[in-house]
Amino acid sequence: MRFHPAVAACALLAGCATSAVPELSGVDALLIGEQHDASAHPGLHERWVASLADRGRLAAVAIEMAERGTTTAGLPASASESQVQEALRWNAQGWPWPRYRPAVMAAVRAGVPVLGANLPRDQQRAAMQDRSLDQLLPGPALKAQQQAVRLGHCELLPESQITPMTRVQIARDVAMAQTITAATQPGKTVVLLAGAGHVQEDVGVPRHLPRAVRAKSLPLPAEETGKDYCEEFRKQMPAGMPSRS
Repeated sequence: MRFHPAVAACALLAGCATSAVPELSGVDALLIGEQHDASAHPGLHERWVASLADRGRLAAVAIEMAERGTTTAGLPASASESQVQEALRWNAQGWPWPRYRPAVMAAVRAGVPVLGANLPRDQQRAAMQDRSLDQLLPGPALKAQQQAVRLGHCELLPESQITPMTRVQIARDVAMAQTITAATQPGKTVVLLAGAGHVQEDVGVPRHLPRAVRAKSLPLPAEETGKDYCEEFRKQMPAGMPSRS
């Protein structure tokens, strides 16, 4: 389940960055953390992807919105949107294509691969039971990630689900870090598009990158949408599911 960004992303962990184009000299990976429904963020995604591509500095665009193992590599720069969606198995994921199309297609048109980076759904159940994932974050960071899961789900999840859901979040961060690492190229930058919680330096993707990969995290400014995310989440919960309330 995706975290509701206005509930947990920027508020709980680190402060959000400004919208200025970042300095990327010597940066192997730019980790852009978005609010998944902020109207201003897609334009920033496209701007930075296009800017790097125009300068020949874009190695790849890795995205949370497609599963690891999917890629547009091999498609021509003239590929249609439907071909790109098929290559990324987009329709199986439930993310809104119009929101991410500008950045994705900017990369494709520049001949730069777009890479699915998220943990495949068929691996999530195994991740929930994988105790070794608990060891990938030091104690305080693990507790912070567990608290992010609680708040990200409006404190409605049974406590018994916090550890399994936290393991999935860690496994997702590991998958994204592995995707980025494999795509790095000397003198170029891999751009990651993901939720703001995934780019936090203390608990997210940066924790799982090799030291040799120089990364810059950029959580985008939060945007007030007027939505009641917790009320929406309550409506999505299965009938009869126990909660902490």
